[in-house]
Amino acid sequence: MFLNEADFPAVTALSEVWTDIRAELLALSARYFISWPEKSIYDGNWTVFPLYKFGVRDEEHAALCPKTIAAIERVPGLLTAGFSSLAPGTYIGPHFGYTKEVLRAHLSLLPSDDSAIRVGPETRGWTPGGVMVFDDTTEHEAWNRGKDTRVVLLLDFKRDPAAEVRYPEHVYAY
Repeated sequence: MFLNEADFPAVTALSEVWTDIRAELLALSARYFISWPEKSIYDGNWTVFPLYKFGVRDEEHAALCPKTIAAIERVPGLLTAGFSSLAPGTYIGPHFGYTKEVLRAHLSLLPSDDSAIRVGPETRGWTPGGVMVFDDTTEHEAWNRGKDTRVVLLLDFKRDPAAEVRYPEHVYAY
């Protein structure tokens, strides 16, 4: 259910600068993180530090993470990006994304023991600097049963960078 990361060289290139991205993450104040807006799909504390929202850069947040912005802006068709943080005990229930025109990637920055994501029948954990790519219209869920907070750089990008993507009107905007 996970796609071959090598098919997305701009995404896998993030692994080359993951320590710089993690350093910017660690320098951020917790006050910049907001709760993930789709509260009905999770229990616990899932927060996000948005960098891009549906193709629009968050200028205030971008100024705090210049190396991260430089790296993610090399991803063709970038739509959404941000640091996604799961506190210990957080569970994101089974859910589906909104359009097959978009793929999701995770760059692992702060993994936690006993945290994982299931996409379809396949479950994977995060490893420092590791990248995973998947179609989030496949049922997926994630959890952090560990004792440390798990943080990934979450990216949504177009399958076809030239295509126009239309989300349903009710789609969240964090």
